Amino acid sequence: MKTDKPTDPTANKQGQRIFDGLGVSPGIAIGTAYLREGGDLQVAEYQVPAGKIEAEVERFREAVARSQRQVGKLQGKAKRIHGTAAEELGFLLEAHIQMLKSGSLIGGIERRIESARCNAEAAVMAEIGEVAKNFAAMDDPYLRSRGQEVREVGLRLVRSLTRTNYGSFGHLAPGSIVIAEEITPADTALMDPQQIAGFASVLGGAESHTAIMARSLGLPAVIGVAGLISGINTGDTVIIDGSGGRIIVEPTAKCLGDYEAKRRALARETKSLTRLRDVPAVTRDGAEVVLQANLELPREVAQALAVGAQGVGLLRTEFLFMNREDLPDEDEQYQQLAEVVAGMAGRPVTVRTLDIGGDKVSSALGEHIVESMNPALGLRAIRLSLRERKLLDAQLAAMLRAGAHGPLRILLPMISTVTEVQEVRKAMLATAKRLRRRGVAIADPLPPLGVMIEIPGAALAADALANVADFFAIGSNDLTMYTLAIDRGEEQVAHLYNPLHPAVLRLIQFTIQAALRARIPISLCGEIAGDPRFTALILGLGVRELSMTMNALPRVKNRILGLDMQAATRRAEVIMDQHDSGRIAALLDDFNELGVGGA
Repeated sequence: MKTDKPTDPTANKQGQRIFDGLGVSPGIAIGTAYLREGGDLQVAEYQVPAGKIEAEVERFREAVARSQRQVGKLQGKAKRIHGTAAEELGFLLEAHIQMLKSGSLIGGIERRIESARCNAEAAVMAEIGEVAKNFAAMDDPYLRSRGQEVREVGLRLVRSLTRTNYGSFGHLAPGSIVIAEEITPADTALMDPQQIAGFASVLGGAESHTAIMARSLGLPAVIGVAGLISGINTGDTVIIDGSGGRIIVEPTAKCLGDYEAKRRALARETKSLTRLRDVPAVTRDGAEVVLQANLELPREVAQALAVGAQGVGLLRTEFLFMNREDLPDEDEQYQQLAEVVAGMAGRPVTVRTLDIGGDKVSSALGEHIVESMNPALGLRAIRLSLRERKLLDAQLAAMLRAGAHGPLRILLPMISTVTEVQEVRKAMLATAKRLRRRGVAIADPLPPLGVMIEIPGAALAADALANVADFFAIGSNDLTMYTLAIDRGEEQVAHLYNPLHPAVLRLIQFTIQAALRARIPISLCGEIAGDPRFTALILGLGVRELSMTMNALPRVKNRILGLDMQAATRRAEVIMDQHDSGRIAALLDDFNELGVGGA
């Protein structure tokens, strides 16, 4: 925390106070602080007479049902959110629903009520505390992080039992800024961007689920801010600088005026960017770049077209399997995919096969997935599809049929070996033969089959994979995570998550060069694709196709229009000779500050 006075500003609440943290969602918000109180709910513990134990268990079951309905409502709100936020929130809420239906968790609480003859609230807190303690003792960062989700479910049950309202934001005045110890992804489902101007929290990492959702919703946000809670009160005037990672409390008149001017300038820039919709993404020296959109749901097609997307670089199919107890059949999948392909009106659509597993769960797939000791490294994505061939065959059939309505490519997630690609290609050919025998219209020729490069093994085997794949798509999020052994949602190590780490960049470079040698298309569809800071480096390394969240596309296009590709290539060569991520960041930022990207 910084102050323009030598005295301690947390002791004297008068005067400007400055806090620095991680700017995770760009933009400037100016408004009135709402300090959301955190911490566990305090519950009383008391003995329940033997004759009332059955009634106490029934009271708990009613609270479980009430909690399930609450999460169901949040899932409904999540479906109205666009972009990556919908996927992130959908996965987490599905996990909460599964916990609320878990026989081990719910049954354990009921057994505590009966054996200890205690009230339901106390039984919930005791059981949740024990489960969370077990998670916290695990070595794996992903599993440790699941302990927080268990605590969230427990607190929801206690609120249902005590009829305590959740800390909703519906009562806040427009332009409010939420300040909290922690903002969970579920919290964001309660935030209306027309009402909430931005938020800041003590906990969180730059690539956490909450950070990704903030960017998708367009809410300026700063997280990981030490000392924030003690330095701010509800009603204080607050500035959130989501680009600079700064929070200013009770700003001086001059500071307030400066930031209001910056905010107006950003608004003008945003308005001007909308005029770029039909402008080709071509650099100053004539290099053409293809900009495509990442889609979560069919209804987002109109939004993708509105920002000028030249296609869909990544259509996630997980939405077909989420929030349901049964599996979608071939016809249902075909109808949804055909809607996207037809809606894109001749623009290419890249559809990824099912990427369930790890932190992505689906109750409909419960019988197919056994709990793993390390879900991030277990049965997921293409591994699950190849083991459960009915799932894969139904998806391939739906994709082949949808391909009859326009250009479609098939993308395989978490590939690590040539054999996996060959097995899927055999399955595709067999499916096509079956559909043709039935007289069903399918893509002709068959869709290109691509590999998602998102684990180090795939990047290092890119030369071999290029011989069996029709195209590559680099998933920089997971590639960074697996390369550095860092869970981007784990706050204790999130600050170490760095896509500019030399190892990550070398894997990306190796993949690009393998694709170029094999003369197959290569795109990048991770978070860095939508960040103008990385544009010059990615293009300088040889990528000419980027796919990103829709709200990021205009800014990336604007960066491309001012870029000199030859200069970007020279700077990328200099960067790839470096061994320190700090030096790499400095070289990249210095290049970007030149404005036109030429030096």
